[in-house]
Amino acid sequence: MDMNFGMRDENRKLLDRVAAMIRDEVMPLEEEYAREVATGDRWQFTARQTEILEGLKDKTKAQGLWNFWLTDSDKGFGLSTVEYAYFAEEMGKTPLGAEVFNCSAPDTGNMEVFERYGSARMKEEWLAPLLEGRIRSAYLMTEPDVASSDATNISMSCVRDGDAYVLNGEKWWASGAGDPRCKVYITMVKTGGEEMPKHQRHSMIVVPASLPGIEILRPMEVYGHDDAPHGHMHIRFSDVRVPAENILLGEGRGFEIAQGRLGPGRIHHCMRAIGQAEAALEQMCRRSLQREAFGKKLAQLGANYDIIAECRMEIEMARLLCLKAAWYMDRGDKRAAAPWISQIKVIAPRVALKVIDEAAQMFGAMGISQDTPLAQAWTHVRTLRLADGPDAVHRRQVARTELKKYTQEKV
Repeated sequence: MDMNFGMRDENRKLLDRVAAMIRDEVMPLEEEYAREVATGDRWQFTARQTEILEGLKDKTKAQGLWNFWLTDSDKGFGLSTVEYAYFAEEMGKTPLGAEVFNCSAPDTGNMEVFERYGSARMKEEWLAPLLEGRIRSAYLMTEPDVASSDATNISMSCVRDGDAYVLNGEKWWASGAGDPRCKVYITMVKTGGEEMPKHQRHSMIVVPASLPGIEILRPMEVYGHDDAPHGHMHIRFSDVRVPAENILLGEGRGFEIAQGRLGPGRIHHCMRAIGQAEAALEQMCRRSLQREAFGKKLAQLGANYDIIAECRMEIEMARLLCLKAAWYMDRGDKRAAAPWISQIKVIAPRVALKVIDEAAQMFGAMGISQDTPLAQAWTHVRTLRLADGPDAVHRRQVARTELKKYTQEKV
């Protein structure tokens, strides 16, 4: 098979514009934006935060640099998944990058769900403002009392009562649900009993965030950080009545929708992680050439040449694996793409974590402080080893695929 990891000329020019925008407009403001979180209510945007974020979004909109994630769509730029990988890598170099171009998780996955499976009313009420960047959304799947890496364990009760479904239960790690702009949740619930096949017991339902009975219990902290004002929230549902028409595709179709949603989301995370690794390597190299100890530049001390070289090589290997997974996705065969997505879902965070950690080491104590973006980047990437499936689940998928080459037995 001929694999093409390149980019059409017109999209290369587009990528250059995005890279310039990130370097010249977005990155210079990221530190000020982060400082604003500590002023006032952490779960509300300050006037300056809003000014920074909306000002940047206005600039990207004015230049037509918006919604790149709409791959192979006449509503976007018609990028292939391979081409989008390069854009996502650039956006991953700054914490503000994805939102400035309206390419943030979990919104991109949720917008795909609304586009593919939503009713005309859902598209008007939720998809349109999401595409315009006027609201945010959350995806609620993981639960505190069950091993959610096996999604057949999901247990939130969803019972039909007349023209509504009644929801009871708890969800946690609802990323983005702390954002005051978050207006809607796409939620995995259990609608079928034990008599049903296990992959037909669950459904997806669209839940307006303002419904009575929804209580945000707390923000979940990642190594002591609450990620305000975005947040990863722990939410309780108590007799929440959701219109029956909000069920997506009908009862029992939850896994079908989840698999359609999670594949692109997983690889988008990996693309951005590679961008974070690149940003960390750049910081490491600059630091090693600017700082001196024992009469030499840091680059010349210890094993730092080898460390820098290893980081470069591992980033390149991870990028190629990511592009190969993207290429398989572009072929349209989800089953063939799945093991490649699982491979990069393990490798990209692993590589990014190593590079970020080595960069922090090069900075000394400063590297683990608030004076560089490295500590925040490390905690963010560390979550990727759990988000959208932990490493062990993805390794299991890769191993099963490998072993099937050699046996007809179930593994």
